[in-house]
Amino acid sequence: MNTFTNHDNKLNKKKVVFVMGATGTGKTRLSVHLATHFKGEIINSDKMQVYKGLDIVTNKITDNEKQGVPHHLLGKFYSRLPDVEFTAEDFCSQAIFYIESISKSGCVPIIVGGSNSYIEKLVEDPKFMFKSKYDCCFIWVDVALPVLFSFVRVRVDQMVNAGLVNEVRGIFVPDADYTKGIRRSIGVPEMDKYLREENKLDNDEESKKTLLESAIEEIKLNTCELICRQLAKIRQFRNEKMWPLHHIDATSVFRKVEKESVDNAWKEIVWKPCLEIVEEFLKDDDHKINVEAAKLME
Repeated sequence: MNTFTNHDNKLNKKKVVFVMGATGTGKTRLSVHLATHFKGEIINSDKMQVYKGLDIVTNKITDNEKQGVPHHLLGKFYSRLPDVEFTAEDFCSQAIFYIESISKSGCVPIIVGGSNSYIEKLVEDPKFMFKSKYDCCFIWVDVALPVLFSFVRVRVDQMVNAGLVNEVRGIFVPDADYTKGIRRSIGVPEMDKYLREENKLDNDEESKKTLLESAIEEIKLNTCELICRQLAKIRQFRNEKMWPLHHIDATSVFRKVEKESVDNAWKEIVWKPCLEIVEEFLKDDDHKINVEAAKLME
């Protein structure tokens, strides 16, 4: 039974778009494109990106990539102390606040991020009465695992080249608690052994190199394991909870090499179907009027 199918009048519900998918599938890019087209604002649902700091490790969107789109719950909370934690309950309360605020301003709330436990609690917890208050459009951007694994392994190397090690070194504390706060981020616990030993190995560059390579490989493996967990959760949403997910297979986009080919494939395979999905979702809604007005002003 589809728990989203009921007799409530959907016209009385505020509309919310969710962009879901595993790490590295292009959720951020899609959410910005949707927000710029439909006069939207983005609410981050990545549990590590809510914290300030570690922009490389957590792969936060840059100011340039935002294209002027307002982002909420992104780099907002400061957590280096082990007892400071932004919980799923905190996320739900904050997300509903922003959904209400964005909707009242005539914009479309777009929730994007890979922390499916946050999304599940927001949608399913009876305390928040989400299904009775909001009409939801779920877009799932998917990439075949072998292709995605290859992509994220390269991306980890790029993050290392961009300064990941120094970024983690900046918050490194011996005997830190890696189970809470921003230190849970993949890329932080894995660097612990290297950062403990590097000063002791000042004159042994070969050993330092081996330790660092081992840490980087562990980051890659743990990222791939995270992807598997994320996909398992999304499939549970679809197959067990019967969430009406729009499945977008972006695998062929990731197989392209040249930028022009990637961009063309993205436009045809990801952007156009998602544009049609969201246009249909917002049909006969006040947001449609806002979008048309925004187009006339361009």
